[in-house]
Parts: sequence; structure tokens; C-alpha cells
Amino acid sequence: MAERGCPLEAVPLPAEVRESLAELELELSEGDITQKGYEKKRAKLLARCVPLIQGVDPSLQVENSILGPAQASAPAPKQPKPRPSNARDERFRSDVHTEAVQAALAKYKERKMPMPSKRRSVLTHASVEAYTPPDTSSASEDEGSLQRPGRLASAPLQSRPSIEPWPDPAIQGSSTSSSASSTSSHPGGQPAATPSAAAALAGPAALARVGVPVNSRVSSKIQQLLNTLKRPKRPPLKEFFVDDFEELLEVQQPDPNQPKPEGSQMAVLRGEPLAEGSWPPSLLAALQQWGTTQPRAPCLTALDTAGKAVYTLTYGKLWSRSLKLAYTLLNKLTNKNEPLLKPGDRVALVFPNSDPVMFMVAFYGCLLAELVPVPIEVPLTRKDAGSQQVGFLLGSCGISLALTTDACQKGLPKAQTGEVVTFKGWPPLTWLVIDGKHLTKPPKDWHPAMQDAGPQTAYIEYKTSKEGSTVGVAVSHASLLAQCQALTQACGYSEAETLTNVLDFKRDAGLWHGVLTSILNRLHVVSIPYALMKANPLSWIQKVCVHKAQAALVKSRDMHWSLLAQRGQRDVSLSSLRLLIVADGANPWSISSCDAFLNVFQARGLRPEVICPCASSPEALTVAIRRPPDLGGPPPRRAVLSMSGLSHGVIRVDAEEKLSVLTVQDVGQVMPGANVCVVKVEGTPHLCKTDEVGEICVDSSATATAYYGLLGITKNVFETVPVTAGGAPVSDRPFTRTGLLGFIGPDDLVFVVGKLDGLMVVGFRRHNADDVVATALAVEPMKFVYRGR
Repeated sequence: MAERGCPLEAVPLPAEVRESLAELELELSEGDITQKGYEKKRAKLLARCVPLIQGVDPSLQVENSILGPAQASAPAPKQPKPRPSNARDERFRSDVHTEAVQAALAKYKERKMPMPSKRRSVLTHASVEAYTPPDTSSASEDEGSLQRPGRLASAPLQSRPSIEPWPDPAIQGSSTSSSASSTSSHPGGQPAATPSAAAALAGPAALARVGVPVNSRVSSKIQQLLNTLKRPKRPPLKEFFVDDFEELLEVQQPDPNQPKPEGSQMAVLRGEPLAEGSWPPSLLAALQQWGTTQPRAPCLTALDTAGKAVYTLTYGKLWSRSLKLAYTLLNKLTNKNEPLLKPGDRVALVFPNSDPVMFMVAFYGCLLAELVPVPIEVPLTRKDAGSQQVGFLLGSCGISLALTTDACQKGLPKAQTGEVVTFKGWPPLTWLVIDGKHLTKPPKDWHPAMQDAGPQTAYIEYKTSKEGSTVGVAVSHASLLAQCQALTQACGYSEAETLTNVLDFKRDAGLWHGVLTSILNRLHVVSIPYALMKANPLSWIQKVCVHKAQAALVKSRDMHWSLLAQRGQRDVSLSSLRLLIVADGANPWSISSCDAFLNVFQARGLRPEVICPCASSPEALTVAIRRPPDLGGPPPRRAVLSMSGLSHGVIRVDAEEKLSVLTVQDVGQVMPGANVCVVKVEGTPHLCKTDEVGEICVDSSATATAYYGLLGITKNVFETVPVTAGGAPVSDRPFTRTGLLGFIGPDDLVFVVGKLDGLMVVGFRRHNADDVVATALAVEPMKFVYRGR
């Protein structure tokens, strides 16, 4: 109030002026008028009271000297100055407060001594909060009006004798006589309270901010404002869980009536022995044999997005180009006159899905140079969503060199220097283009070191978990050769057969069949790029017809897409196929695609026994595959299982007409030379019972060996020791966990009902993410599900 002259509340105003001021204050507090209008009307009302203000009692002037020279020297009221927009002290005043101040002044004149104030300074110590001053009858109901924070120094200091208030410069600068009179008027030496308008107010908002309780009786609106300011912005965390909180703490008990496995303990299932044929000592030896004795034999045909053959790589060209790359890697890459690479180093292979030829050259060139190829996807942008996880893989493998083609490198993001940028999360890489003009022809007397199939790592295949992390699965030279031999025996591959490959040739079954096993058997692989499949879903069937292919490698999605595009195609024949490998045959929804595909193309030469689903995982490679009858395989089977039983981990055969069933097909017999068992998902790996669902584990020389550089999780996955109910190990060799959930059915056929990564446990019941897809596809997929989405 200092900027408005002397304190008006200390002057007796006419009743009509007080009433008008109260109404004006109320309008301003409720937002009925603006601040400018309020100042203008207030100035007019106070203009009639100027003589009264100028005639203030001299005793008040003496008392005002305590407040400071700025306030005591104001001779007359000044025009109101505009208040800051955040000022809140004058907006909640009323005539009730004015009357209270006048009563206090009258009592002061009678006593000629300062009146004890009920207020306490907001600047006192926190211990003041524990003190409640005595109530006085002169306190008004509206003493909760707001005060500017800038005038807190003028507030009176009232406290118990033991509490020392913060020093006030205005009080310290007062006269000695005033201090002495104040001290003599109050026992205990407490400083006297000064009854001025500014000193009498302590705003509720300021009190609420510092936590000082307001003990005076205030109006309901002011009290409501105080309560609002004191209330926390949001309730405590525990209040969010008040409902059913007790129920959440209760430990749920399993249903005593739930189905339980009743069969006997399963035994380890042993696959057929691996044939002792005249196998080459290594895969590189097979490549050298075919490259020198059958140089003109076709090895790989690449197609463009229009379905035309771009290039056919022969076995002679594959051998010679791989030699040139191996020589260049070992002899032409130096760092400070030292070879950049040494045997066992890891090298990244960055090739698009449309270039299988250069990928194959790079893969075998690394093997001939005793390097470890690590195939990865081509990064699209500098901050590609998956590039950071791939960068972790590259860093953990210690990779410093990446192989690519000239066309692929031109499409990569470039820095201002023209070099390939460093992708987010990637280690610094040297990029080497391996097109023919960039390679050096080796001397005639140079020969690579042909490694035998030993325990050294041959290649690393990346795997992405459900959390998004990327790890490298290491496969040794011995496992590489054993896998090719087992696939050759299980699929009955023979020399010069043609294989149509629709899958990604850099990983999984597309790599195992289309790049590795094909070399062992001198197959001719026709690689179908994914872009061609999107443009023409029938392209793979057309290539089977053109090349009279004996085998095809597809997924259930490819069969589904071809059904949508086959109308009007009359000259299609699949009679040459003896093997149609369904790589994702372990998925529950694959059976519907297989059945629909057979119904349509059986009239065009497709035989039912040709369809061969298989099951695989990055850790165990191929786990099981169905054999055609001419290879000694049993008839295919399917199981109609109760979904309720599966949710409790047990096998219960049900009627196919029900909606609460899951129909799965077998994925064939276990691989040659492998031992398979099913263990409990949680806890110690005890053998399951014959009617119990568990995780399939494999003991074979054809599985991967480790997660590269990750010893902890390697031991848990690649060194599992299944035990019987009595705790005895079932074998002296460790098993590899496949991550596949299933059981062993009749005729020793393997059935897969889900994956461990997709397992969801809700209230002691197991559900699988694959079941959601299978349920959606079961409702007439041709109408409701567009292209398998």
C-alpha cells in the first residue's frame, strides 16, 4: 500500500465509501472488471476522502517512522500506480477488514501501546509452525487477505521468547526510543507489532507456500483457496491402488481341478544315424572340387524385379572369384605396413537381398582367407531403427572391415567428405568394394589354407530377440559340415538338382539350403528376390515350371500370396517338385496355408506328400523336417488339441468341430545324428511326461556352438543338462535349447505349438503369441486377413 500514499485502512472512511470499495474489491476478485477499471473507480471514490487522509493523527506519524522513511514521509495520497499483473494482495479486501483495522486503531489510542498481533512472520524459523498464538476477540473473519512477497520485510514479528526471528533492516534502523518503548510494552523483550495496513496483512498464498498454518477465522472463499493451494497436485502413488489393493496382495493359488500330465516320463528320442558316405573333408573342399572339375555347372541364378535372369554364377567363377577375394583380403589390405586382417578376424557382409551372387563370393572368399563372415542387413539411414543393435553386434565381434558392392555403397548415406557415414551405434569401419575390378588376381603358386572341419568358428549369424537385442550365433566349421550332411540325407539331395529359393539367403534356412548345402551337392539355386515376390507372387511357381525344379524353399506366406494371384494361370505345373520345404511349418497357422495350397494346386501336378514342413532355430539350426515316403518317412499327421489343456501345458486331444481347439501339423522326424528330448520350461530341466508340453532340446554335432562373446547366456542355452525325475543326467553330452515349445507324438514325429519368446503366462495359464495369429487366420483368412497381416 505504500505506493498509494498513507495506509487508508488506518483512516475512518465514510460508510458509503467503504461499502463501495468492498463491492469494487469483490468485482475485481471475481473478474467482473479489469484491473484498469478497478484503479480508475477506486481513485474516484477516494478523491472525496483526501482531507481526511491529510489530517492523520500525529501519533500515527510517529509510529509510521518505524516502518521506514519511504512510508512515513508520504504527505498526501498519490494517484494509484498500475500494479504488476502478478500482484495479489489487494484483490481480497473488504469492509469487514477495514472495520477490524479501525477497531484496532481505536484500542491503540485508548491504551497508547502497540496491539499484540495475531500474525507471525513467514520469515521465522520452521519451529514457529508448532506454536499457536492466543486467539483475540478483535480478529476479523477476513484477515487472510493476500500480501505482496516484496513487503514481507515489513510484516510484524510475533513469536515465543525462545524463537529468534530473522532480522529486519527496517526494524534495525529504527530509533532507540522506539525500540525501548516497544520492549517495555511487551514482557520478555519481544518486538512490538506495528498496526499498519501493509504490516497487518499476511497472504494465504504466501502462508501456503511456506507451510505456515493460518489460525485466524477467514471467509469460506479464502479458506477454500488456502485448501486448494495446500492440496498436492496429484495423490500419492499408493492412492492410485486403493481399489482392490488387498486383493492384489493375495497370492493366487492354482486351480486344484486344472488338468495335469498323466503320462509316463519320456525317453530321449534318437534320430537315424548319419550315413558314412564319401563326404568331402570340408565344405571348402567341396567348392574346390566342383570349381575345378565342373567349372561350367550352374551354381546360382539371380533374377531382377521383372523376373528375368540377371546373371548365372558357375562353380568355376565362384571358385576363381573367391580365390581373388581371399588373396586381396590377406595381402592387399595393410595398416602401417602390417596386415589389416589376421586369421579368425570377423568381417561384416553388407549386401542387399537382390544380390545373392556377390554375397556368395564374399562368404566363400572369407572362408578361404580363414576369416569369419558376419552377414547383416543393409542400413537404410544414418539413424536406422535397428542399426544401433547391429552396431552392438559389430562392436562385440570386434569388426573393423565391411564388404559390399559398388552399387550398394553408392546407396549408403555419405558424409561431406564423400565417405560412408558412421552409423549410429556402429564402430568405425573400413568399407571394401569387392567388384571384380577392385580385386587382385593371385599368383599361380598361391594357394589358400584349406581348413578341415574343426571347432574354429566358420561364420556368425545374427539373431534378434523379442526385446530387440541382437546377438551373434557362432557356427563352427565342424557344425557347418555336419548340418549340410544332415540336410542332404534328410532331403535326399543329389547332384545337379535345381532348388528354387524364396527365402533370405543371408540367414536361417535360406542360408543353410541355398548357400551351404547347395555347394556340397552341386545344386543349381534359383534365387527369387523379395521385391519380385511382392510384384508377382506367382514368380517362384513360374520358375519351378521353367527350370523343372525338384525342390523349392518357401514360407507359408509365399504359399498364401500365390493363392491370391493364381486365378487365370492355366499353364502352371508343379509335377516336377519332389520336395516343397515349408521353412515356418512350426507356426500354428502354416497348416491352413498348406491345406489351401494343396487344394488349389493338386490339380496342377502337386502331390500331397511333397509338402514338407520343418522346424528350426538359430541356436539348433534345423531341428526336424518331414520326409517324403520315398525317403522312408511315416505318413503325415495332425493333432487337434484342446486350447484349455495347452494353456495348462498338457496334451488333450479334442474334436475338430469345436472352436476352442488348435490344429497343428507335424514337422517330421528329428535330424539324422541328433538326439532330442523335451524338458520343463521353468526351473531344473527335468524331462517332461509324454503328454506334457515343454521346450525341445537337441544334442547334435550340427548345432551352433555359442553366442559370440557372451559366455553367460551361452552356458544357459548351449550347455543344458536334462535330468530325469530322480535327478540323473540323461546323457554325458550337453544339449542345446531350441526355444521351441512342443512334444513328441506318434511315430516319433515332432509337434511344435509355440515359441518360448512368444510365451505369455497369465494366472498360471500359458498362452502364445502365435495362437493369436492362428486364431485370426482361422476365420476365413481370404476374406478377413489381407496378405497374412
